[in-house]
Amino acid sequence: MLALADALGWKYSIKQLSYRPTELLTSLFLGPSLTGINKRLSSALETPWPDLIITAGRRNEPVARWVRQQTGNQANIVHLGRPWAPLDTYSLIVTTPQYSLPDRKNCLSVPLPLHRVNKATLDVWRDEWAGKLADLPRPWWVVLLGGDSGPYVFGEEKGRQLGQWVNQQASIQQGSVLVSNSARTPAKAYAAFLSQITVPVQDYHWQKNADDNPYQGYLAHADNLVVTGESMSMLAEAAATQAPLYLFDLADCPEQMPRLKKQCSPWWLLAHNYRYKPLTHRLAATFAPSRLRRDVSKIQTELVSSGRAVWVGQEFIVGQYTLQDSLKQAVYRVRLLME
Repeated sequence: MLALADALGWKYSIKQLSYRPTELLTSLFLGPSLTGINKRLSSALETPWPDLIITAGRRNEPVARWVRQQTGNQANIVHLGRPWAPLDTYSLIVTTPQYSLPDRKNCLSVPLPLHRVNKATLDVWRDEWAGKLADLPRPWWVVLLGGDSGPYVFGEEKGRQLGQWVNQQASIQQGSVLVSNSARTPAKAYAAFLSQITVPVQDYHWQKNADDNPYQGYLAHADNLVVTGESMSMLAEAAATQAPLYLFDLADCPEQMPRLKKQCSPWWLLAHNYRYKPLTHRLAATFAPSRLRRDVSKIQTELVSSGRAVWVGQEFIVGQYTLQDSLKQAVYRVRLLME
């Protein structure tokens, strides 16, 4: 949302909302309403009313629609991602392939989620972090680890497999590894990855609100980038750099890694697939309405087919790629809308 607001270049204000435990029921059944938020803990919603509302997430939808009512239904609502209300509720929906929304006039499907990583921000981070990495031999292999998400479960064996491959590549090039986990990375998977690294390494262990988080510096300085494929935000931000990008498939039977596929078992024989997230995702993908489904492999395929990324184990070919700029597409459509 902030990336889009900044790119538009218009004056804007940010509203922080605090939600009540009962917000799911009120969001689903009351329509435009402030019933789902704690007004005392939320930003004030008052005049002057806006011309444009940028929102994302189910919990914000009733609030955005309530604000539009206060404008005499004159304000435009731009929703990012996948809305729960009927699609014609919104002036514009900026979505990504994973949600499979229908092709219609008020839906813009962009290749990747919007973000604030660009040449200018990378230049700033590069200057800020230049001295902090100088002792490590280049090339720098930057590894960004996500974690469990939907059908993807990041276990110890997958951590070891990825660590072995990254260590082999860095060893061949006599380089080093810069790796960061995230809030979702299982500790055992991260430890398994690090156990395979014998080249010089700088490893960061994620902490909430830490001042020394190197994520941005790693993006700016990467000679090669390796990202776990379940994280749409990390994939989008990594794709904004000029570094060769490798995707690690966290699926139990990765299509792009035949050697591992031969060893894998059917999903129902793997104990970790009976945990809450992977099991509910499979049930939703099979029985739930379309609004509850998502397929992140569509974004991975978009990156690979455009030439911007390859799968771990494949050779990256430096050259031109055809991936369109999601933010520029979104800005263009919003400006048309407001005109």
